[in-house]
Amino acid sequence: MMTVGNKTVLKTLATAAVAFGLIASASPALASGAALHPRSGGFSFEGPFGTFDQGQLQRGYKVYREVCSSCHGMNLMHFRNLGDKTGPFWDAHYPNPNDNPVVKTLAGEVQVNDIDSETGEPIRRDATPADRFPDPYPNATAAAAANGGAAPPDLSVMGKARHDGANYIYSLLTGYRAAPAGLQIRPDQHYNPYMAGDMTPFWTGDHAHVPPGGFIAMPAPLRDGQVSYDDGTTASVDQMAKDVAAFIAWSSDPHATERKQTGLGVLIFLFLFAGLTYASYRRIWKGVAH
Repeated sequence: MMTVGNKTVLKTLATAAVAFGLIASASPALASGAALHPRSGGFSFEGPFGTFDQGQLQRGYKVYREVCSSCHGMNLMHFRNLGDKTGPFWDAHYPNPNDNPVVKTLAGEVQVNDIDSETGEPIRRDATPADRFPDPYPNATAAAAANGGAAPPDLSVMGKARHDGANYIYSLLTGYRAAPAGLQIRPDQHYNPYMAGDMTPFWTGDHAHVPPGGFIAMPAPLRDGQVSYDDGTTASVDQMAKDVAAFIAWSSDPHATERKQTGLGVLIFLFLFAGLTYASYRRIWKGVAH
């Protein structure tokens, strides 16, 4: 005979089953508008033993300097960081990056704002390794006004600010597509399936098949042959996107390689210590019942 308690349990299970069915049936429509998962750029620095490719970092800096820096700043980066260990222009002959001649040359190619020490007047001068990367705009308001109301984000830590940072940046830069028919989009917006967003309010088609991705104010910034690589690498859109994504990932975590090496050393130490501890235990308690 079924008790009241059993009836209550069965009722609860039935309610849960119905709720689960509704969620399952709704999930395709809800998931259809999500951004696509980033494509893999096959970066050398991925994984616990990965390291940055110095040549790729040099190419990435060139792309940033000649393309991205016109809109995006990197306020946490100084020119001397380019000569840091594991950095794009690290040279063992110049352990102090301020003395690195390549870093000095690169800094000298850029003009920064300063104040004349004698007159107090604002001036422009060649940058030095101690200077920060210059911001393309004097303030956030000016940046927004020059870009249709959306200030371009700073790229200093973008590799950490986005999930799967380098792969996300690479996918976004190579992911621009023509807006699908039925998607309402303004002339100053651009469709990108890797951009986070929800196209449902702008989609006039079947809401069970909302296009993935979102709108982005920045037009596709790269085109084939846009820069000339010093090492002769072909500057395709795909190559430039990978290189600048690697550079941004490095700038977001410049000590990643050293941290990985330290972690490996710690793991080896702990493994040896555990073995020594176990051997000592066996020796000390040998023949003792416990």
